[in-house]
Amino acid sequence: MGLLKNVLPALATAVLALTAPLTASAQGLIRDAEIEQILRDYSDPLFEAAGLKPSDVNIYIVQDDTLNAFVAAGQNLFLHTGLIMEARTPEELKGVIAHETGHIAGGHNVTREAAMGAAGNTSLITMGLGALALFAGAPDAALALFGSAQQFGLMTMFKFTRVEESAADQYGLSFLEKTGQSADGLASFMENFRYQELMSESRRDPYFRSHPISSDRIAALSRRAAGITAKSTPQSEETATQLAMMKAKLVGFIGPANRVASRYPTTDQSLPAKYARAIAAYRAVDIKASLTLVDELIAIEPENPYFHELKGQILFESGRAADSIPDHRRSVELAPQHALLKVNLARSLIGTKEDSDLAEAEGLLQDAIYLEHDNSFAWNQLAVVYARQGRIGDADLATAEEAYYRGDMARAFVFANRARDKLTLETPNGQRADDIMALSDPRNRPRGGRSGLSDLSIQTQQ
Repeated sequence: MGLLKNVLPALATAVLALTAPLTASAQGLIRDAEIEQILRDYSDPLFEAAGLKPSDVNIYIVQDDTLNAFVAAGQNLFLHTGLIMEARTPEELKGVIAHETGHIAGGHNVTREAAMGAAGNTSLITMGLGALALFAGAPDAALALFGSAQQFGLMTMFKFTRVEESAADQYGLSFLEKTGQSADGLASFMENFRYQELMSESRRDPYFRSHPISSDRIAALSRRAAGITAKSTPQSEETATQLAMMKAKLVGFIGPANRVASRYPTTDQSLPAKYARAIAAYRAVDIKASLTLVDELIAIEPENPYFHELKGQILFESGRAADSIPDHRRSVELAPQHALLKVNLARSLIGTKEDSDLAEAEGLLQDAIYLEHDNSFAWNQLAVVYARQGRIGDADLATAEEAYYRGDMARAFVFANRARDKLTLETPNGQRADDIMALSDPRNRPRGGRSGLSDLSIQTQQ
């Protein structure tokens, strides 16, 4: 499923808004098995060098063209698509990831909670001044103060965060050194965007509002980075190819058509260029051209699961569910560790409308949920399977699970109640329905919040 788009529920939106100043163009989170795997390949060694368990660190991809990366709510790393697309080398992207890992290792989320509290106080004071101006008969001044309240709050927060940046730099350099990697990327990334310091606060990319650049900071980075890089192993050609493929996929799926044409003209016969053009043709509903291009890709790399995934997606979404099954099946065979690929195959099996395919779809969805218990779309599809099989109580429970992980507590409560009435309470499913009822019961939830199994969930939509 090339790119699976997600929308943040209320809690996640609040975390993002308080932790980093997302612009109005931010559309939420996206899921993609290939990009997630590459980011894991880049990040996991750095997490281990920091003494973190990689499986405990969640990586989220934010669809936003601005340059930004940040950590929030514990061990959660957020990377903007704009950062990935603007990174010129793997070293630059890894350098930023190493720096953000430094924030996790340094426990900076704790100090940022204090910073956010101070930011909130500053915003309230500014709003109060606006009210006084309004009462004094100066509506223009009042509107200006009301409009700037959030910005003043953010500026106050960033005064706190600036103290942590040098420490995160040094942590990040240490992690790169431990993993034997070049450390030039972080310094070059900062150097390349030094011009951001010349812009007003409101015009800077979010990363450089919360990660201020200074000559002293770059000099300190560069001095230590040079020594680390001298002892490092050069980045492999595969690593560079991975970055190029991520960029091509992102440009193809979320970039405007003219960006694909300008970055990847037909004279460019490289693998990333063909990838981007195949995706762009699919988005333009030129199914024949897209299938021709993706078949060329498969001929070049027949063992690439993501090329088969793309072909399966094109066929399924053009109304050919049965035809999409072989390629989705092949993608799962080549990369069985990815829940998203299993969901793709299950969805195609469900789409054939053949009852004989439902048992296999159920097994694949159960496997996907085992890998990603909070995958709400997998729960949604499992509910469809159970309903088709006449297992209405199980279907209601799966719908309750889906709603719970979307953050829709009202719907979760309703369907858990329905499931509880149909299932035997002493069974695991009956007990789970009872648990979701308790967790989603509006009488047990604090106003404006949610309780439950996870502090951050994502809503998955097609």
